[in-house]
Amino acid sequence: FILDVWRFNMPSKKDKSKDANFSVQPVASNEYDVIIVGAGAAGIGVAVTLVDVGLKNFIIVDRDTVGSSFSSWPDETRFITPSFPSNSIGMLDLNSIAIGVSPAFSMKIGHPTGKEYAAHLQDISNYFKLPVCENIDVKEIEKDGEKFRLKTQNETLIAKNVIWAAGEFQYPRSGSFAGSDICRHTATVRNYADLEGDEFLIIGGYESGVDAAYHLAKRNKKIHLFDLESPWDEDSSDPSVSLSTFSYERMRHPTFGKNVKLFPKTPVSKVTFADEKYVLQTKDGRTFQSKVRPLLANGFEGSHKFVSHLFDKREDGFPLLTERDESTVASGMYLCGPSVRHDNHDFCFIYKYRQRFAVVAQTIAASLDISTKEFVENYRSWGMYLDDLSCCGQECLTC
Repeated sequence: FILDVWRFNMPSKKDKSKDANFSVQPVASNEYDVIIVGAGAAGIGVAVTLVDVGLKNFIIVDRDTVGSSFSSWPDETRFITPSFPSNSIGMLDLNSIAIGVSPAFSMKIGHPTGKEYAAHLQDISNYFKLPVCENIDVKEIEKDGEKFRLKTQNETLIAKNVIWAAGEFQYPRSGSFAGSDICRHTATVRNYADLEGDEFLIIGGYESGVDAAYHLAKRNKKIHLFDLESPWDEDSSDPSVSLSTFSYERMRHPTFGKNVKLFPKTPVSKVTFADEKYVLQTKDGRTFQSKVRPLLANGFEGSHKFVSHLFDKREDGFPLLTERDESTVASGMYLCGPSVRHDNHDFCFIYKYRQRFAVVAQTIAASLDISTKEFVENYRSWGMYLDDLSCCGQECLTC
C-alpha cells in the first residue's frame, strides 16, 4: 500500500516525519517517558500523535504483531464504516487514525478487510519509523512510586506514563446463559466459507451477528438469528446502538431475506448437545435444533480487565477516567481505544476514539514541559481533539 500522508498545516517542527532520517529515538535503556501497550489502531494512532507533539522517548509493545487483531478477523468481514479520500477538503477519512492519512486513498477500498487494514497499520508504522516491539507479552503492570514497572517474558520495562491501547477483539465475551461454552464465538471463525452444515443458530443480532448471517445466507445456509433486543429496529442515529448503514444494506440483499429468520427480543436460556444435535432453548419456551455449533456473536470483554487494578470502575464495568482519559487512582495510566467511556458517551469506533488521542498526548507532553499550543490548534482544526463533551446529548458523537 502507498500511504496518503499529507501533513496538512503541521508546524515545521512537527513535520520531521517527512525527513527520511527522522525516527523516534528512545533512550538506550529500559526506561521511557511513555510505553504504549498494543499496536492496533489505537496504539499506532496515539503513537503518531506522540510523534506530532514532539515526544521521542517512547515505545510500543504488542504481544503479537502490528494490527494482529484485525488480521484475525474472519476473511469475509469488512469495516462497517466507509473510507473515502476526503482529506484534501479538510474532512478526515472515517477509518483514518492520523491526520493526513487516508486508507481509502492508500488501498482504493471503501470497506477494507481486517487483513488489509492490518497491512495499512504496518505501513503507517514503517512510514513514521515507530518504535514497535513485537512479540512482547506484558505479564504485569504495577505502579512503583512515580513510575510504572511492566514485567514481560524477558525483562522489566519502566515508564513515567503508560497508555493502555490493547483493544478487545482477542477477548471474546462469554455468554450469560447455560451452555454458552459449547457455542462458537464468531471471533474464532477464520472463514465462513469453511463452515460445514446447512442450518445455523446465531446468538446476537448486532454487527457481528448480522455479518455472520449475511455471509452464510449468501451460501444458501438457513439462519435463525436471536437477539435480546432488536438492533435492526432501533430508531437511533448512534451506531453504538443501532446497526450501521452497511449492515442495513446487506440485510436487504435477497439471499438474506430468503434465508435468515430474525428473532428480536428473544433471550436464550440454554444450549445443550445430545444425539449429535445442538438444542437451543429460548426463555419463552421455544426450542431450535442444529447439527452445527451455535455461533455466539455477543461482542467482547475488552482487554482493560487485565489492568483493572489500576483503574476504578464505572457502574457499567468500564474504567473510570478523568477528563484527560487518565486513571483516577493511578496517575500516569491512560486508556485509548474502544473501551473509553465518558458519562453516556461511547467511543467504541475508530472515528470516535481517535478524537481522544491528542488529549492524552497533550496531557503527557505538558507534564514533560513540551509546548503543545500549535499541536492542539492543529488537531482541533481536524476534529482530532475532542475535549468538550458538555454540549453533547446521548447521540452527539454521531452528529
